[in-house]
Amino acid sequence: MLRKKTNGVAKGPRAGSLLSSLAAKTMDRRGFLAASGVTVGGLAALSLTPGRVEAATPSTGGGEVIRKKSVCTHCSVGCTVMAEVQNGTWIGQEPGWDSPFNLGAHCAKGASVREHAHGERRLKYPMKMVGGQWQKISWDEAINEIGDKMLQIRDESGPDSVYWLGSAKFSNEGSYLFRKFAAYWGTNNVDHQARICHSTTVAGVANTWGYGAMTNSYNDIHNSKAIFLIGGNPAEAHPVSLLHLLKAKEENNAPLIVCDPRFTRTAAHADEYVRFRPGSDVALVWGLLWHIFENSWEDKEFIRTRVYGMDDIRQEVKKWNPEEVERVTGVPGAQLERVARTLANNRPGTVIWCMGGTQHTNGNNNTRAYCVLQLALGNMGAPGGGTNIFRGHDNVQGATDLGVLADTLPGYYGLAAGSWAHWARVWEEDLDWLKGRFAVWDKDGKSRAMMNEKGIPVSRWIDGVLEAKENLEQPDNTRAMVLWGHAPNSQTRMLEMKEAMEKLDLLVVVDPFPTVSAVLHDRKDGAYLLPATTQFETSGSVTASNRSLQWREKVVEPLFESKVDHEIIKLFADKFGFTDRMFRNIAIEGNEPVVEDITREFNRGMWTIGYTGQSPERLKKHMANQHHFDKTTLRAVGGPCDGDIYGLPWPSWGTPEMNHPGTHVLYDMSLPVSKGGLTFRARFGVERNGENLLADGVYSKNSEIKDGYPEFTMQMLMDLGWDGDLTAEERASIDAVAGPETNWKTDLSGGIQRVAIKHECAPFGNAKARAIVWNFPDPVPLHREPLYTNRRDLVKDYPTYEDKTFWRVPTLYESIQKKDFSKDFPIILTSGRLVEYEGGGDETRSNPWLAELQQEMFIEVNPRDANNMNIRDGKDVWVSGPEGARIKVKAMVTERVGEGVAFMPFHFGGHLEGKDLRDKYPKGSDPYVLGESTNTVQTYGYDSVTQMQETKCTLCSIMPA
Repeated sequence: MLRKKTNGVAKGPRAGSLLSSLAAKTMDRRGFLAASGVTVGGLAALSLTPGRVEAATPSTGGGEVIRKKSVCTHCSVGCTVMAEVQNGTWIGQEPGWDSPFNLGAHCAKGASVREHAHGERRLKYPMKMVGGQWQKISWDEAINEIGDKMLQIRDESGPDSVYWLGSAKFSNEGSYLFRKFAAYWGTNNVDHQARICHSTTVAGVANTWGYGAMTNSYNDIHNSKAIFLIGGNPAEAHPVSLLHLLKAKEENNAPLIVCDPRFTRTAAHADEYVRFRPGSDVALVWGLLWHIFENSWEDKEFIRTRVYGMDDIRQEVKKWNPEEVERVTGVPGAQLERVARTLANNRPGTVIWCMGGTQHTNGNNNTRAYCVLQLALGNMGAPGGGTNIFRGHDNVQGATDLGVLADTLPGYYGLAAGSWAHWARVWEEDLDWLKGRFAVWDKDGKSRAMMNEKGIPVSRWIDGVLEAKENLEQPDNTRAMVLWGHAPNSQTRMLEMKEAMEKLDLLVVVDPFPTVSAVLHDRKDGAYLLPATTQFETSGSVTASNRSLQWREKVVEPLFESKVDHEIIKLFADKFGFTDRMFRNIAIEGNEPVVEDITREFNRGMWTIGYTGQSPERLKKHMANQHHFDKTTLRAVGGPCDGDIYGLPWPSWGTPEMNHPGTHVLYDMSLPVSKGGLTFRARFGVERNGENLLADGVYSKNSEIKDGYPEFTMQMLMDLGWDGDLTAEERASIDAVAGPETNWKTDLSGGIQRVAIKHECAPFGNAKARAIVWNFPDPVPLHREPLYTNRRDLVKDYPTYEDKTFWRVPTLYESIQKKDFSKDFPIILTSGRLVEYEGGGDETRSNPWLAELQQEMFIEVNPRDANNMNIRDGKDVWVSGPEGARIKVKAMVTERVGEGVAFMPFHFGGHLEGKDLRDKYPKGSDPYVLGESTNTVQTYGYDSVTQMQETKCTLCSIMPA
């Protein structure tokens, strides 16, 4: 809990979670640091936003101080970090004053990143569990022992029984190499954190207008005339982003509307705060659209020319009159009418959302409803408009783009035969050899090539272990689990996760820190910890939430015995015998693949989303000339990058030699495509049920096709007479793929894209966005009650789905919802972030500068509920969930949460159902702060399209401890 301090002394209970010997004590900061073994000094820097963070112990040696430019490893804003290095030691830090993203600012987490490269709590060398104790081993021993066991499992159960769980903390190069490695191993059982944070965004947004990413940028919010923020708390989750929101609020008088079940620090800045019932986002948005349609405030011309299916939305919205909306959401009709009028009168406005909207069984419906709102208002493809989706981790956007996912190859190519053929060409690999790496599964008399089947998503890996083999859609259960840069306490159903970890034949953790994976289970053997570096100990690119790529310089050499991700991947490739094939076009220096070569390889293959123009040379040039870029448009004004958009936000079409500037605002037809303009993507065909799916009479500036058009192929160039613009080399490359049937996504020469853009056309076509997604369970987004709901009166009207099997695992819906848990578990439980910590918290709770600020796990409880349950502020309580788990935390009695709702942060771990697990960490690597995980009591529930976990709306009971 954030307790005010006077003269450095905490008021109220503070300790309890630091060290077991400190339970029930209070202390000042000196006492905290002394008790946790930290050298005191330099902690005043914690409160700085812009400014300098000094080293705790200044260097006394000589030597030149070298400044290295990197990017913060926490959230997705992409703040530049200026590191001062002397004699190989990181001695000081400043924020990047030239960066157009952070503008010389840092949040508390960013201001303390230097500690990660000095951290006492780092995992220092490889370890394995022997007789229940962690023992140091060598890298050779670790790779050989792990590899031998994996090969044994592969022989016995097939390649799908080893699960490769990757990370949003990889660089782009690490992400790409990891997905390629999984392909060479022979499995699609590969995934990362995006599954449990924004997979419903990617699916919902991509299936609306073509690309599943933020359409504008943090900086473009400067142009917004209204800001509608739902399910997000950037003041804590993305603190520096608030600079950009407040600029629009102050300079444009842009009203800030915050919709959230909890009165957050962001809501404190709002002009209008809308408190609504968790899990009722679709009803809320349809309530807004009811007023917009009733008053004819929609943009009719935009809808006519650029949107398909809005009439179907109108039919659904008619049901959501103010009375019904208030019954479901709790929001008065008068307030929603006021919000709708505000949005209508202040265009262009932007819509922002985060995990409060995505982490639901209904998540894909939520994200599509947000998109439909913007389409109805005509706010898409315009500076100041768009959907500004704030991603969580520093490279969760890049790791998603590079394909660390169970359902696609790099660049969202999917898993179809043509997708594998494309990447085999990029890799210069024998496609038949690749096919032979995967299992072919015979079931019910049919053979299924697992190469073309979606893998098990990370949200369901525990079911891959625990579910009966005959219920899985793969040859055998998961027997080995590799958690590479992943916090297990960020996932729900932690008691079942403990059981799964104990059932595995092999558990491998690759991370700079041991993580909760080291202590959650009670294994005696078969578990390994491999120390990976942080991203400050390597170089490479990283993609911010706005699709811009930035290049990190290596700040320091790897600490202790840690290794960079791409070197560890190479060591496993050595063990498995495919190094020569996997790295045939990537040079290796010592044991470390050359990072720039990895970049160039994905440049050669990722034509779908325009990850082809961002060569290492261009990215490094942008980093060196940050001061040349306009802080709002992000376009360079003069200098060597003149006309480029900072970070070459994708799509940066064609080859690097084409010098496409990148695309700041997706779908903005006011610019030529060659200058960053774009149309909606023609991804869904040209006609549906006799209706045109292409844009109607509108097109991007200077386009030579004055209407909608499909995606480009060689045949289309020939029909237009533009094939003569191809060079002989481009034509030969196209002929080698599929001749006239080669399209803009599979042409390795980039010729089709180059010629289309020469005529100012978008390579992916010019279509309408679709308000209805006919290939989803709910083509029109619907409100459906959460699985665990205390509104039993709404279940009949808004039921969930039938149980089904998809993504290889059985998935329950109605069989859970039909049971009434509300009498014993009456309180709605939701979760979210704190400004001090990030993700599962292992890294930030191991940072003494941050750990001091938030020392205990807590639950926020409304005063009325607290009084009814005899709960006192600051006292211990038991929080119990309907699936049998319970946790012991401190109560914070506050009106931040409404009656009947409780909130917990999700950054804590190291306690389990009242038990302190500190003694299970390897010696000296336990985080300073431990606590219960909210996800121990969070319950079952998964999105109907992506298997996103439900963390924002379950039930609980709370009682004094």
